[in-house]
Amino acid sequence: MNSYETVFILTPVLSEDQAKEAVQKFEGEIKSLGGSIMHSEHWGLRKLAYPIQKKSTGFYFLLEFQVPGAGIADLELSMKRDERVMRFLTVKMDKDHLAYAEKRRGKMKEPKAQTSEA
Repeated sequence: MNSYETVFILTPVLSEDQAKEAVQKFEGEIKSLGGSIMHSEHWGLRKLAYPIQKKSTGFYFLLEFQVPGAGIADLELSMKRDERVMRFLTVKMDKDHLAYAEKRRGKMKEPKAQTSEA
């Protein structure tokens, strides 16, 4: 199985619950294709670099998953057909990318060091 990373932007007119429902739909589709979710992140509502569909913000999500090579086309087709998705980008992860992603997740989990002023 190949490892992939997909970042997608959902339209900002959705509520938080509707956005989570869309993410669950894509996670379910990955599992139905025989894949598994390695990591999922919600980056929140962010300003876009340029307007897309006359919108200047969007909900950003990151999914890291493993799926057989033929399944990625089906997943991307469902993202193209879903009107909630404004943009998406899927990248195949090599061993260096996997190591970097693991390191980045580790840094996110570490508590911030507190400094004391004297």
